[in-house]
Amino acid sequence: MTTALKETVGRYGIWSVGLRSEDPDRRGELAEAAAELEELGYGAVWLGGSSSAANAAPLIEATSRLTVGTSIQSIWQHEADAAAASFAELEAAHPGRFLLGLGVSHAKLAEQYRRPYSALVAYLDGLDAAGVPADRRVLAALGPKSLKLTRDRSAGAIPYLVTPEHTAHARELLGEGPLLAPELGVVPETDPTRARTLARDFIAFYLSLPNYTNNFLRHGFTEDDLRDGGSDRLIDALFAWGDETAIRAKIDSFFEAGADHLALQLIDDSPKDTLPRKAWRDLAALLG
Repeated sequence: MTTALKETVGRYGIWSVGLRSEDPDRRGELAEAAAELEELGYGAVWLGGSSSAANAAPLIEATSRLTVGTSIQSIWQHEADAAAASFAELEAAHPGRFLLGLGVSHAKLAEQYRRPYSALVAYLDGLDAAGVPADRRVLAALGPKSLKLTRDRSAGAIPYLVTPEHTAHARELLGEGPLLAPELGVVPETDPTRARTLARDFIAFYLSLPNYTNNFLRHGFTEDDLRDGGSDRLIDALFAWGDETAIRAKIDSFFEAGADHLALQLIDDSPKDTLPRKAWRDLAALLG
């Protein structure tokens, strides 16, 4: 089933906060954007923020084959039984089109955040009991324990804000079978100062979250790399920026490290909920 999943999502998807808007006035805009992404050849859309099946449904209804996944649904905001019921409803209406992407979020964002690994295990137990198949859920795993849990209890991993080196480590722990679909930020800017400034503006919030900073430290970065918005070394490792050749090379480095699919997030100076449709078109042309 995982082989079929890899074929279904393809090599490239789009990660977007804007596509998960709950504003009813934007429903038509979102549907049109999703249809265009499908036409451009992207195999999946990953809904940023604490998203859910309810956010995925309008995009699935507007397309014919696009896979839509949550990236992520926080286990603290949706009880397992409720998540299972929403999954079952969407699965009945559109079989095979939705992937339940789960994660533990962060202590800064979830008041009830306690023993996250144990809580995730219990959540997966609840999904099992409610009949959500393991091969239809993916986990936002960063550390070794979570990656091993991913291997044993899900269809694969959707790590966020990682490097090719982390991808190689994740592939080693997962083995060849599970889907490995990291997110990668793409900054379509050739000027180094401008590109790194955009990336630093984007990463500032994440540098306050220990789940990410601890992961950076596990993979060869130092406390100095985390200061002042992130060192050039950290920024250049985490983001694809530059001309088309440089961006393509960065994308390829993730596949060379063992990724099956990349969830590409366009980063510019627009508001977070903007749909960068021209940039998505340009990226699709670069990807060929």
